[in-house]
Amino acid sequence: MNIDQKPEALATRMKDFFDYSVDAVQRSIIFMDILRKRGNTYIEHLKSGQPPVLTFNYEMILDGRHFERPVNYALVRISDRRKRDIEAATGQERRRNDLKNKPELPKRPLIIIDPRAGHGPGIGGSKRDSEIGMALDYNHPVYFILFYTEPMAGQTLADVELAEVRFVEEVVKRHPYADSPAIMGNCQAGWAAALLCADRPDITGPLVLNGAPLSYWAGVEGVNPMRYRGGLAGGIWMNSLLSDLGHGKFDGANLVANFESLNPANTIWSKNYQVYSQVDSEEDRFLKFEKWWGGFFMMTAEEIHFIVNNLFVGNKLEKGDLELRRGEKISLKNIESPILVFASRGDNITPPQQALNWIPRVYHSVDEIKERGQIIIYVIHEEIGHLGIFVSASVAKKEHKEIIGNFDMIDYLPPGLYEMVIEGDVKTGDFKASFEERTLNDIAAMDDGTEDEEDFQVVAAVSDVNDDLYRVFFRPWVQLSSTELSAEMMRWLHPLRFQRYMISDMNPLLRPLSSVASLARAGRRPVSPENPFMALEKNVSACIEDMLNLYRDTRDQFQEQTFRWIYSLDLLHHFFMLTGNRDLPAVNKDQGDKKDKKWTPAFDEGGTAEALIRIMMAMARTNPIISRKHYTIAEGIAQTHKVLKKIRPSIFKRIVKTQARILQADEERALAALASMIPNPGDRMEALEVARRIALVDGTYSKEENMMLERIRKGLGIGPQKTAIAGKS
Repeated sequence: MNIDQKPEALATRMKDFFDYSVDAVQRSIIFMDILRKRGNTYIEHLKSGQPPVLTFNYEMILDGRHFERPVNYALVRISDRRKRDIEAATGQERRRNDLKNKPELPKRPLIIIDPRAGHGPGIGGSKRDSEIGMALDYNHPVYFILFYTEPMAGQTLADVELAEVRFVEEVVKRHPYADSPAIMGNCQAGWAAALLCADRPDITGPLVLNGAPLSYWAGVEGVNPMRYRGGLAGGIWMNSLLSDLGHGKFDGANLVANFESLNPANTIWSKNYQVYSQVDSEEDRFLKFEKWWGGFFMMTAEEIHFIVNNLFVGNKLEKGDLELRRGEKISLKNIESPILVFASRGDNITPPQQALNWIPRVYHSVDEIKERGQIIIYVIHEEIGHLGIFVSASVAKKEHKEIIGNFDMIDYLPPGLYEMVIEGDVKTGDFKASFEERTLNDIAAMDDGTEDEEDFQVVAAVSDVNDDLYRVFFRPWVQLSSTELSAEMMRWLHPLRFQRYMISDMNPLLRPLSSVASLARAGRRPVSPENPFMALEKNVSACIEDMLNLYRDTRDQFQEQTFRWIYSLDLLHHFFMLTGNRDLPAVNKDQGDKKDKKWTPAFDEGGTAEALIRIMMAMARTNPIISRKHYTIAEGIAQTHKVLKKIRPSIFKRIVKTQARILQADEERALAALASMIPNPGDRMEALEVARRIALVDGTYSKEENMMLERIRKGLGIGPQKTAIAGKS
């Protein structure tokens, strides 16, 4: 640079600095005003009783506060309607029932339950493109189970489960001609939904678990640190102390603070910087999310103690030791309807291991899953975070859309373990979902082994001892000194509440902020993205984020090492009598064996309908990947065949399940019995033609399909004939 250019460059830099300074000051003022609005929204939400943050209208159906054993839960029905051409929405040609002079079958209702994990309800329907929105697109009647801020006195988890049973019974009553309602549980509501479906499988349909932890000890070493925190705190006693200090109530703000501490970079810096750097566009999104995130809900001491002691510390659900009511253990094997598990590798609160590891613990093999007629499907997202599973519009438009859109197909899948693979672009909305067979080894491959879970057995034993010591020696004194006034003061002084109401119109020092922010917005002068000082700001922000991430990683590593050092001590194992039993216990083996022994396959029982369905199921078993087009062909056959079209859907599904189990028990005997089930030679030829139509979905016969067609032909007693038209690898 020559001497003549220096003054010009200096002037340019001075102008860049001035433009950036004006923009930074304006953004700072507007950012503080956004925080003020957040505080005002928090106070207004409190005054209104913290209703759900749903964007959909709803009508009250049942209020659990008026039940014989009252709970702070209620059942509402979403009253919005969003009709769309389902054929266009799915990209599939669907047969219309009115063309066959049959009334259209009603859609099964869907019941959505949001987590009660510190926050309030509604996050599953906080956007138009959401779980609720997708269900409305497919014309499902949608119900929502909400809850109120304050629990009812003496309320327990058993009371809540009984209330939810009554809610489901009411939905069944209102839709007598539809299939049993599907239950969708988000996060902590997932295990609650699983308890409900295991307790009353007779009234519940497909169970969808979104980011729901069921295997609380599972995780990968060095990756999932949250599971160690209960052990480092000494177990359940801390929750008992906080409940006693809260005068019998546990403050949900403590759970939210625990979530926030997982990612200090986001909590302290990134979340706020995103708003500060984009004050002109981020305000509405930020305030809507913070309205939910800052809505802190209470639990009774009995509820939080049951949850932490039996689930997070005791891990009793997957082991089959959980008792909602004395002497009545809940087994996940009792769930009879299909189960869909949606997890994400980017979820640091419920990683895939905690969402899926219960499957190989509850079922000893995929064969056992098939023998019980069960269908288990999992969907894995590669990167979305925990909240994105319920909040992200892109996830709703893809994963939730395909999950809900395939409810009709899932019931007819052959029993087994599947991964739902969804291909397509969110922008175009054109997706193709297929169900690919998986083994328990595929789930095990996501983990680094179960040896790291052995020490959690020691944690459970230590937790019980510490809690007993606290209850005997300290609880009476804590309860004696705690009053409703002291509990309320402690709640209002909680940092998460304090930071909201102190930056609000409650603070007289901030009242001029609104007027100053209005002037800043009116004279807004955003700086150019190419401004070098803006680039410097972003680099500083990235540096701060990196430092906080380094702190997080160092802290998590230290906590994990401390946990391992304490709970791997042989002294603790000897003291708690666990040295001789370091293997994780088997799950519900006796219950499963007893149930299976009661059922004996009847290979030659039934007529033409049962034989045709057996043939279709046998052909489906030859393909490890089942797509929508397979179902469409089978559906067309079922709706047009002279015998099958007369069968009611509920009976048809029952036959499908029975025939699948018969094939699983002994495929050779099942196929050999076809001739006795279809005595008419013409009907046998028609049955073979049905098998060919199923095999020709992809246009050619595979080697496996050719072999199955030959076995079906022999079972039907039909002479040799040419069945293959082309090979397929």
